[in-house]
Amino acid sequence: MKYYIIAGEASGDLHGSNLIKALKKEDPSADIRCWGGDLMEKAGGVLAKHYKDMAFMGFLEVIMNIPTIFKNIRYCKEDIEAFRPDVIIFIDFSGFNLRIAKWAKQYGYRTKYYISPQIWASREGRIKKIKRDIDAMYVILPFEKDFYEKKHGYPVQFVGHPLIDAIENTPVEDNTTFRKENDLDPEKPIIALLPGSRKQEVQKMLEVMLSVQQDFPEYQFVIAGAPSLPDAFYAPYLSGDKVNYVSNKTYTLLSHAHAALVTSGTATLETALFGIPQVVCYKGNWISYQIAKRIITLDFISLVNLIMKREVVKELIQNELTTKNLKSELAKIVVGPDRKRILEDYQTLRKKLGGKGASQMAAQLIVENV
Repeated sequence: MKYYIIAGEASGDLHGSNLIKALKKEDPSADIRCWGGDLMEKAGGVLAKHYKDMAFMGFLEVIMNIPTIFKNIRYCKEDIEAFRPDVIIFIDFSGFNLRIAKWAKQYGYRTKYYISPQIWASREGRIKKIKRDIDAMYVILPFEKDFYEKKHGYPVQFVGHPLIDAIENTPVEDNTTFRKENDLDPEKPIIALLPGSRKQEVQKMLEVMLSVQQDFPEYQFVIAGAPSLPDAFYAPYLSGDKVNYVSNKTYTLLSHAHAALVTSGTATLETALFGIPQVVCYKGNWISYQIAKRIITLDFISLVNLIMKREVVKELIQNELTTKNLKSELAKIVVGPDRKRILEDYQTLRKKLGGKGASQMAAQLIVENV
């Protein structure tokens, strides 16, 4: 069969790549065309558009790039028509994907959604579009099943979280090799900095993350470079000999880290699954933040706290994200009282996410129900 998959961010590329691998197991003759990234292409998808050309962060940034977004939408429709897939699979990226889904449904395409848009966080009214335009939804967070079925009467399948498989299936370098190859101190504990994958968020996050390093001289701070950004982009942050950087080795970095400062997003859950205490950071464009604050109804922004339904890891958001606050919260998790509690809570979190095999289960359901 022919599959058309649309993902628009680094996390979608990761999950999309594992879905492609699973689809090829379920359907060895699968012909897959996709919007995504290097991982999806490597897994066997033919890349129609790279996510780095589509990822815009925040409401203001989206407005400024409306012409590009509509151009991409037009191209996507034309590309689907030329490919004529048996099924279209959407991965998160709701602003774009729900527009394509509406058009696709009108033209008789089968539509599947893997990894739900976060309508439980904002603009819950989008459930009407999902009910109208999506044939089947495969969710990866435990509370999403109740949200859709009990609150909105829309049946979904909970398949577990694909990060569990992604982490277990990704090889990492041993500690000695990793430190030697990246010129890291062989003795100092590592504080990992995960500032995000988009230019705008990295620019906002890194400056404040790095501002606390002088207060922790016994640790070495290491930036996790995103695969979507070139090494040259990070150069301004690497002056002096106190800042370290590794490119496209986030999982290896986390596997050897002692603590982490993490921009809100999928990375917060990845960090938790590696068992690394963290402080969650977020600071957006002022206008975008003011808009988001008025439409997002959640008590927390990190997946860790949302899944656990309480504060497990500290979140420093917008004006709270200061050098003073970050220093205080980091001190609590490197040697302080919060470290043991967080590690214990992570064990409960992992149990809530279900077992292995999320991608394979989703692929099986897709192939069986086309």
